[in-house]
Amino acid sequence: MKFIAMAQHRSEYPEPITFARGDLLVVGEKYEGPEDWDNWYFCSTADRQEGWVPGQIIEWVDACNGRAVEDYTARELDVDEGDVLAASRFMSGWVWCFRLSDGQSGWVPLEVLQKADE
Repeated sequence: MKFIAMAQHRSEYPEPITFARGDLLVVGEKYEGPEDWDNWYFCSTADRQEGWVPGQIIEWVDACNGRAVEDYTARELDVDEGDVLAASRFMSGWVWCFRLSDGQSGWVPLEVLQKADE
């Protein structure tokens, strides 16, 4: 599915959390904000990386700990208005995209995207 960026997006996290399937996570606060970004949790890994993780990939061990059910990176893709992107995954208000002009990839908030005519 193709999208066009209707607004600029810049990541606020230069060192995104990244982990592998099976890694243990300390699960903190649930995201509560005005955006339609449901089911995100602020997590940390054993090597002290921190960042937002979609609840869909957390297998809860107890009230504060979880295990990753798949490999994950919170890397965001910086986009400019007019960028053409190919989407491959949707999760809780975000889309994993590949920019067609240079092949770079990362998460982009759905709110800045519009479906492109195929």
